[in-house]
Amino acid sequence: MPIHTPLCDLFGIEHPVLLAPMAGVSGGALAAEVSRAGGLGLIGGGYGDADWLERQFDVAGDAKVGAGFITWSLASRSHLLDLALDLAPAALMLSFGDFRPFLPHIRCKESKLIVQVQTLDQAREALDAGVDAIVAQGTEAGGHGGARATMPFVPAVVDIANDIPVIAAGGIANGRGLAAALALGASGVLCGTAFFASDESLASDNAKQAVVTGSGDNAERSAVFDLARGRDWPPDWKLRTMRNAFTRQWSADIDGLTRNLAAEQARFEVAQVADDSDVAAVIVGEAADLVWFREPAQTTLHRMISQAENHLRHISQLIEPIAKD
Repeated sequence: MPIHTPLCDLFGIEHPVLLAPMAGVSGGALAAEVSRAGGLGLIGGGYGDADWLERQFDVAGDAKVGAGFITWSLASRSHLLDLALDLAPAALMLSFGDFRPFLPHIRCKESKLIVQVQTLDQAREALDAGVDAIVAQGTEAGGHGGARATMPFVPAVVDIANDIPVIAAGGIANGRGLAAALALGASGVLCGTAFFASDESLASDNAKQAVVTGSGDNAERSAVFDLARGRDWPPDWKLRTMRNAFTRQWSADIDGLTRNLAAEQARFEVAQVADDSDVAAVIVGEAADLVWFREPAQTTLHRMISQAENHLRHISQLIEPIAKD
């Protein structure tokens, strides 16, 4: 029997695996491939670019895909929410910031809403608001995140979620991670790093190779790349990336980076264009150890499901049958 959870029923999908809406990485092709393989692909709306978003939905074609946004960026770009909803996404995911002002409009369009949380207080707010699903994100995740680790955080959210599906995120990139998340009570997983090096990913060639050859030992959280990109993130939200020459130079000297910011921002922009992963950001998490190949996203997802099924069967065999009287 295949793995089937309430998350599959909620979104009408075969496998309880969602593609994280990684900004600049999760485009229409990657989202569509994950959805066609039986999961749910979310296009990374990020900070908001209306033309780019519309193009990526066009690329996705007839595949059932959703979209994700950084919530606080929508405050000054409310038209992006209208655009996304008009594109009839399979789901909308909001992360980082107060989603509640946008909830009435989302409900008017009858779109399913996923909210990502990093604390129990945030989870309670989402539950009280009546969201359709919650992503409980552990600090192992790539990109921005909080301070809670996935293993204790996910079951803590599950314990208060009642019938609302909880989606585990952070450090999950293969079938063992999916099986573990299900054992913690999650209804599925949200994966970014696992699909970063996929053929359909919009990540650059050198960034993909940095992940395939990299290690979670070299994934660190800092404010370096937010400063380099000119992103005004609150100080509590650090960005997890692969360590490189740029972070080694500046992560312990934020004041020095700030003093030299104009020159370093220009250097960073040049590196992005040149695909120089020694300076440009490779935004992945601690699960980099588990990404071994550059391959189609479908291959990654199907292997994840097969591994999870095998591990769940093996775990069940560790329990002795109940003796009959």
